[in-house]
Amino acid sequence: MQNKVCRKNKKTVRLGQAAINVIIKGRRYGYEKYFGEFYLMKPQLLAPAGNLQKLKWASAYGADAVYFGTKFGSLRNFAGNFTLEDAQAGLKYLSNHNKRGYVTLNIYPFSDEYEKIIETAKAIDDMGADALIVSDIGVLSELKKLGLKTNIHISTQANTTSCQAALAYKELGATRVNLARELSLERIKYIQSQIAGRIETEVFIHGAVCFSYSGRCAISDYLTGHSANHGACKHPCRWKYALVEENRQGQYFPVDEDERGTYLFNSKDLALFEYIDDLAACGVSSFKIEGRNKSIHYIASVVSLYRQLIDGNAISSQRAIELLSRVPNRGYSTGFMKGKIDSRDYQFQQDYSTAEAIFVGNVTGEKTDGKTVVEVRNKIHAGDELEILTPAGKISTIKMPAPLTETTAGQIDFANNSQFVLIDMDLPEYSILRRVNKTEVRRRKPPE
Repeated sequence: MQNKVCRKNKKTVRLGQAAINVIIKGRRYGYEKYFGEFYLMKPQLLAPAGNLQKLKWASAYGADAVYFGTKFGSLRNFAGNFTLEDAQAGLKYLSNHNKRGYVTLNIYPFSDEYEKIIETAKAIDDMGADALIVSDIGVLSELKKLGLKTNIHISTQANTTSCQAALAYKELGATRVNLARELSLERIKYIQSQIAGRIETEVFIHGAVCFSYSGRCAISDYLTGHSANHGACKHPCRWKYALVEENRQGQYFPVDEDERGTYLFNSKDLALFEYIDDLAACGVSSFKIEGRNKSIHYIASVVSLYRQLIDGNAISSQRAIELLSRVPNRGYSTGFMKGKIDSRDYQFQQDYSTAEAIFVGNVTGEKTDGKTVVEVRNKIHAGDELEILTPAGKISTIKMPAPLTETTAGQIDFANNSQFVLIDMDLPEYSILRRVNKTEVRRRKPPE
């Protein structure tokens, strides 16, 4: 049984019913029966990783589990992804840190690709992965025939919108389904009431959103020749569009929201921090974060916020938005969770993301002359006032020394990417330094 107890808050109770809701630190959680006793359930926090380094950062900032893809079979071809050697190293690292590792095989393969899918699945199974994430019913069927030890989870790409579909996947061998992002909270509650204790559920709570139905988009394939359903989406939903009248070829008529144009399909990012209580109370097993293509700064910041919320720490909605705005985003939305989407869920004004902070450095975990070593990621000036985020979620500030001390160059006025500077503050490895209130713009790459 996945996530059967909260390691830090295990509590056994004896009751005459299958499950109850309780309030702990102001948050509601369910109890689940296991070997005749009841255990407090906390939803799992499931984080993305595009490579081995990001996997370690996700683990450090409080993810209970990490999902990633290998070089073949994943829907994120541009995430870097893991060689089989990296996958084995990552799964071992997670196991050693009492975490779980899930591997994506969620493309919709053609017939001649099944042999490679099966070979990859066998290799991952031999490594001891906790689950394989799949979308295609043919892949699910073939994996069931193999008798793998690894659990099978159903991807969001499968568009599970009903309790009937969830239970059908259970009969086919799946142990968890990711519920479609098109579901409202009320529909999720109903599904949970019908399937409780029979199959686990997972909900995306944060990240970029495809404007197409559960990500099943063909526009990238049509416009660029790169298939989204094979992990190669070029994100044409983020492009700027104009009208062309058929008898006036070459004349582009703007569709203006403002002087920059309009971006018809450009969804805002999903942020469901306000729904954590309700989703936990109705029995969702796992909260999933999108972002295998995202940076370590994104992973650390987003995982940190949701870790604290799941653990019952009080963070206001205003403060949550402030913290999430530290990383590149297209604005935030609650999507279908509120019942339906409207114009507030789209970003019509721009095709790029912005952030209100710039990631400038991270603590390496090493010491030189008794001082903490910081790896520089973006330029740091002597005397800069920076914000610190630690893996425990603690936020503080630091005024950088003047002059800076670089580990090889000595005293300097500023340090650039790949240099290492010293600070006289004891901070844990993976702590982040960032310059707040400096807008960073992330523009999309032009189509190829």
